[in-house]
Amino acid sequence: MTEEEKMEVAIFRFSVISDFVNGSQMDGKEKQRLLQEKCVRKWNIPYSSRTRISESTIRRWIRLYQNSNRNLKSLYPGARNDRGKSRSMDEETCLALASLRHQMPRATARHLIATMEKRRLVTPGTTLTLSSVYRFLHQQNLMNLTAQHKVDRRKFEAELPNDLWQSDVMHGPYIEVAGKKRKSYLIAILDDHSRLILYGQFYLNEQLASYLDTLEHALLKRGLPRKLYVDNGPAFRSRHLEQVTAALGIALIHSKPYTPQGRGKIERFFRTVRSDFVIGFTGKTLPELNEAFDLWLNDVYHQRKHGATGQKPIERFAANMECLRVAPKNLKDYFRQTARRRVAKDRTVTLKGHLYEAPVSLIGYQVELLYHAANMMRVEVFYQQKSYGFLRLVDLNVNCRVKRDKNRNADISIDMDKKRYQGGSLLKLKRKKNDG
Repeated sequence: MTEEEKMEVAIFRFSVISDFVNGSQMDGKEKQRLLQEKCVRKWNIPYSSRTRISESTIRRWIRLYQNSNRNLKSLYPGARNDRGKSRSMDEETCLALASLRHQMPRATARHLIATMEKRRLVTPGTTLTLSSVYRFLHQQNLMNLTAQHKVDRRKFEAELPNDLWQSDVMHGPYIEVAGKKRKSYLIAILDDHSRLILYGQFYLNEQLASYLDTLEHALLKRGLPRKLYVDNGPAFRSRHLEQVTAALGIALIHSKPYTPQGRGKIERFFRTVRSDFVIGFTGKTLPELNEAFDLWLNDVYHQRKHGATGQKPIERFAANMECLRVAPKNLKDYFRQTARRRVAKDRTVTLKGHLYEAPVSLIGYQVELLYHAANMMRVEVFYQQKSYGFLRLVDLNVNCRVKRDKNRNADISIDMDKKRYQGGSLLKLKRKKNDG
């Protein structure tokens, strides 16, 4: 499996065990009841033909996650017994299977395989297996084409602050940017129990980077939630967001498309923003918009009694501060993106148009790079889950003047403060010595 596929499996496994490992207060009977519910439920397990998970498997995942100090990679799948054997289907067979699935939306995987073989739709030399068919149907979102589920519209409310956060995007007013009119977007996160807005800000887009900025501010300001309930937009369906939340022990829940009922509280807040704030805004720029919104949020919305709770949001949230989980000090590290690169013979790697110099010991190896798109000066390199520090941008002028060690083992490091070079000697310094 690729690193991306392993991470997909790990994120799924975390979603199964998140209720048991994210600090929720449950007694033994409640935990056992929840465990049994998960065992009888049918799951869409990534890259597997199975639909159910045993109690022993769930307990093993919990144990692996806790013993690794909440390292998401501890939930990676183990090595396959059939390593080296191809499990992929050719493009022609995939197209035929997808077409047949639309013709027979209620058919089981076994029935699809039998029909494919009967109609001779399988490319000669290809063998369809249950696991390969299930994997393909999952990847193409073809599992439940006709599933009709009644919508449970019962009202609900989280028992405590930070039990559940709701988040969504609202189209805001037009503002001036460089002499042109631009639409603004309000990204906000609301605490389901208190109706407190954990963080909210207007942006010029509704992309992933904007949402991650909002989420990071909310976590720093209010602590870690148990669950995060979001929309199905592109920003919320990001693999990066899934990795961030899973690494922090937050269960990420997506609402069903075109069904905003589950996000009713955040939608109600947006109506209040439009009627109470936007209508009275007289500014023109984005900084003016955010300054006015922050003032209205803290001085008006948070300070008046909410119609549903009868309490001020800020007071209702602060009434149970003892149950809140504080965000880790290295929170920014959890928001880093990952990329895999092979270190070239000249010990360089390229990322986002930048050329970096890696340690000599990593030449020829595929490494993992962790970085923030907003700060490409701090790119950390990992190999086999071990950090080799931060990469340095290649300085061709410096490299031209540095004499490499003959053993080619030592790394060249530069002390920018003292302007001294270690791990190699400057040619010009050697010349001065000879002249003397």
